[in-house]
This record gives sequence, structure tokens and C-alpha cells, in this order.
Amino acid sequence: MASDIGLDDLCRQAGVSRFHFARMFKQSTGQTPHRWLTARRIEAAKTLLRATDKPVGTIAADTGFASQSHFGQSFRRATGLTPSDWRRRARH
Repeated sequence: MASDIGLDDLCRQAGVSRFHFARMFKQSTGQTPHRWLTARRIEAAKTLLRATDKPVGTIAADTGFASQSHFGQSFRRATGLTPSDWRRRARH
């Protein structure tokens, strides 16, 4: 999750062009590779927010977000809440 997974690396492994990979990925999952990965990272972050007392910035790094700010924006877009607000609600 925390590693930087490059689309070019995936395409090379699959032996297809970026365009073909992205098209086939979306056809299979209904999402672009980037949206799919972001959704998986948000789900992993929810688990850590619920189950640990790790600081939000640490969770952002552990789940592969470039910064705490980027994590907060992505998390809020996905859930409607900040990570801290989501944590408080999840624990009650």
C-alpha cells in the first residue's frame, strides 16, 4: 500500500500499453487504476483509524498518500468526513 506503484511497471508486467491496460482495468473493475488504488488506500486507512491510535499523518504515510494534506482531501472526498472526525464516529 505504501509503496509507489507505477502504472508503467504494471503495464510492463502485463506486457501491454498504458492505454490498453487502463482500458482493460476499467472494464474489469469499473474504475481507473488510480481510483481503484485510492479506494483501497482509504479502506486500509479506515481500518487503521478504527483499530489504532496512530496519528493521522502516520496513517497517511502507511497507506501510501504523498502527504497528510493529500490524505485528508482524498479521505473527505470519499467519506464526507475528515480522518479525525471519521475516527471519532467509528469509535462511538
